[in-house]
Amino acid sequence: MHAARRLVDNARVPSSPRLRLDLTPWRSSRDFRLLFVAGTVFYLGAMVSYVALPYQLYHLTASNLLVGLVGVVELVPLVVFGLWGGALADHTDRKRMLVWTGVAQAALTAGLVLNAASPSPSVPLIFVLAGALSAAQSLQRPSREALLPRTVGHAVIPAAVALSSLGMQTGMLAGPALGGLLIQHTGLAWCYGVDLAGLVIATLLFTRLGRYPVAVEQAAGSPGLAAVGDGLRYAVSRPDLLGTYLVDIVAMFMAMPTVLFPAFASDVFREPGALGLLYTAGTVGSFVATATSGWTARVHHHGRAVVLAAALWGAATAAAGLSGSVWVAIAWLALAGGADMISALFRSVIWNQTIPDSMRGRLAGIEMLSYSVGPLGGQVRAGLVADRWSVRGSIVSGGVLCVLGVGLCAAWLRSFWGYDARTDDHAVRERRLRDEAAAATDGTMSS
Repeated sequence: MHAARRLVDNARVPSSPRLRLDLTPWRSSRDFRLLFVAGTVFYLGAMVSYVALPYQLYHLTASNLLVGLVGVVELVPLVVFGLWGGALADHTDRKRMLVWTGVAQAALTAGLVLNAASPSPSVPLIFVLAGALSAAQSLQRPSREALLPRTVGHAVIPAAVALSSLGMQTGMLAGPALGGLLIQHTGLAWCYGVDLAGLVIATLLFTRLGRYPVAVEQAAGSPGLAAVGDGLRYAVSRPDLLGTYLVDIVAMFMAMPTVLFPAFASDVFREPGALGLLYTAGTVGSFVATATSGWTARVHHHGRAVVLAAALWGAATAAAGLSGSVWVAIAWLALAGGADMISALFRSVIWNQTIPDSMRGRLAGIEMLSYSVGPLGGQVRAGLVADRWSVRGSIVSGGVLCVLGVGLCAAWLRSFWGYDARTDDHAVRERRLRDEAAAATDGTMSS
């Protein structure tokens, strides 16, 4: 009853502005506001630890190899618990999942605080805690993403996706800068302490969410391997979903130049001081794209938008590699970041407007893998090509291959290219179900 009433309240929304960020989800949904604030403080704290943990490892060991191995330690839990977390999100109370995985992350982060504050911090303990945190985060994320479309009306999902992305980008922009200041002036324990505070705040906000119980038939099922397999088969059976995964994996695998930024700044441009700007350019572009995303609500061919934005990401990356000035390269990288964000927004809209709630958690787990595996493989590809050819050659060739790759994906998955949210069977079905829920609630309330 409460969830349906919230749906009625959130379904009646005004038209969105052309460029200005549409704030309708923030104004109309209390639970969306809770998720937005919780997500923002979560990412802010997480990005502080993102800076602190590798710095601490390098400071303790002077080994780049050990710093790199943290990513390997975090990858296996991400895959295993991401898929299992998706199955759990479809069979258990998602609010409860958010709360208890938040408690687990807070406890593990408290371990990082205590370890950093000790006279002799333990390197093995850092690896253990990093792997456990990856598992807890991977268990939580599918529930958080699956809950988002239930807090707003169907028509304002594009605006909700954009706003949520803005909160994430705020944390990604401010977190590393704050982490650097804390390392310099207060110490590593304070960095992890900020992350701990963010987790506590986010978890307390999760406890304020309304109830979103799963259907009786879902709760009766088992969140095991069979459920994970059902989710994978469902994803592969739908060309529109398959297109969102493949285009993103191809784009990230071919044109992910981040690992080359140190050499790009120091060896190519002889401007080592510009390294930080190279790293932040994409995030700045993403932020601007999100802040001016009101127009996305008027786009209905979402598959086409994903393909074109991913191709622009590749083309802008190639242009950055060809740039004769570091400032021109930064501008191209900002454009690439904006294009990548537009692609991400439309992928999220397809997911949130077409996937049944009974499958949303499992598909969120698959989505998490799709946008994690591509960048990891892309870093390896970029490094290998740079070592065998050149830094510029690696960046430019990756961008060109990205454009060609996403073009081939669009040619292969013609139904993805032709996807129209107004006529797609899955989108129409989800819209009809929400309308029926709203009508039923209207009838109950009037009687």
